[in-house]
Formats: sequence, C-alpha cells, structure tokens
Amino acid sequence: MGFILTKRNQAAGRRLGRLLGNVPFWIGSAALFSLMCMTFADVILRSLFNSPIAAAAELTEISVAIVVFTALPLVSFNRSQIAVDLFDSYYSSKAARWRDCIIDIACGGLLYWPIVRILVLAKRASRHGSQTEFLEIPDHYIAYFVCVMLSVTALILIIRGIIGLAGYIQNQPTHSDHSGENL
Repeated sequence: MGFILTKRNQAAGRRLGRLLGNVPFWIGSAALFSLMCMTFADVILRSLFNSPIAAAAELTEISVAIVVFTALPLVSFNRSQIAVDLFDSYYSSKAARWRDCIIDIACGGLLYWPIVRILVLAKRASRHGSQTEFLEIPDHYIAYFVCVMLSVTALILIIRGIIGLAGYIQNQPTHSDHSGENL
C-alpha cells in the first residue's frame, strides 16, 4: 500500500517542516544566549577580580559564527534580506516576480564558491589537526558547520527561485486572455 496524501498527512508534514525550520533558530538563540552570559561573566570577573575568562575570545568567535550562519537560512527562507527598492517602481508586478526569482537562483548559485572554499579549508584543518588555542576545539567542526549552513541557504534560494518561476509559468495567462501588459 502506498503513501496516501491526506489532509492529516499534509498537516503532519507542515508541523514537521515548522519543527525542522525552528532547529536553526533554537541553535542560534542558544549560542546568542550563551554568548551574552559569557560576556556578562567575563566583564564581572575582569572588573571585580581582575581575572577574565581565558577562552572568551575564541568562545565569542565560535558563538558569532554559529549565530550568523544559523540565521542565514532562516533569513533567506523568510525573504528577510535587506533590499534596496530604488528601481522597483520601474518594474511591473510580473517583472518584479521574475526578477526576484532569477536573483534568488543566481544568489543560491553564487554561494557555490564560498561553500567549496570553506570545504577545502575545513578539510585542510582536519588533516593538520588545527585546534583553537585554549579549549583545543578542532577548527574543522566550525568550518563544516558553516559549509552545511551555506549549503542549506543555497538550496533554499535555488528551490524558492525555481518554485517561483514554475508557479509564474504555470499561472501564465493563455494567448487569448493576455492583457497586453509588457514585462
């Protein structure tokens, strides 16, 4: 018996999608909260006891990388990027949809180069056994994490662009009911 797509299955799929979409949010939130607590403790220890946290700098670097690169797929998925609308008045709504879809696909494709470069650096760090100075955390873990999050972002952008173009093409009016509006 095959998988039957029912309303119940669709609702379960949406719940699973929301749950998986929240994972990067919670990881980034936990990293940001721990960064905040560590910074507070570091300032207190430095000011009152003249004894700062030795690994504060590398923990800050790791936490910032986690916060930034967990936010990237979420920002891309929700279309929350900063956008400059200087030329939006010159585009019709159809042309703007085409433009946005093409830009999404292009940006997702352009992420290929940083993904490949970071992957090369992660493999090199793994081969050489590169570690952080105080905590001796292997550097390649963070690099692979960045690579994965960039890959997820690229996939989100490309899929959203393709779906947008497919939806636009699918909803194109037929020749007989074309309103004559130019792109």
